[in-house]
Amino acid sequence: MSLKLTYIGLGSNLAYPIEQVRQALDELATLPLSRLVAASSLYASRPVGPQDQPDFINAVAALETRLSPLALLDQLQALEQQHRRRRQHHWGPRTLDLDLLLYANDHIDTPRLRVPHPHMTTRAFVLAPLAEIAPSIQLYQTPLTCWLERIEQQDPGQSLERLAKA
Repeated sequence: MSLKLTYIGLGSNLAYPIEQVRQALDELATLPLSRLVAASSLYASRPVGPQDQPDFINAVAALETRLSPLALLDQLQALEQQHRRRRQHHWGPRTLDLDLLLYANDHIDTPRLRVPHPHMTTRAFVLAPLAEIAPSIQLYQTPLTCWLERIEQQDPGQSLERLAKA
């Protein structure tokens, strides 16, 4: 399989989230047939969904891979399990969440995987770190900055705090 540039969203709000995200970035660099090429700064954000949980730490990583989309998804889910992720509540707290945001320019719509990630254009905690490492990307022929401006106008409560570089 040819080399594909992918983008992975990372998030954590349990068990030392900054360390969870940093460790996951290190682990992404060790995935088979893959190479970590960039990582954004860490960002703090309020949770989506239930607000009775800690704030999240988020980042985005760029990964070159020869893995197929589903093989990459399997690797990401295995990493989540190594971090003891439990899926108890939809949008609930988690030790680690890894989302395959983009897989080259592919559009994938299967029961297990949808790419581009279906909610990324409404989430500042995805778009801001993605724009940091890949500012020229366009989603649905629209620059990332335009998507971010829409979010700020529609939901100013999605404030982010940029933390240290991952």
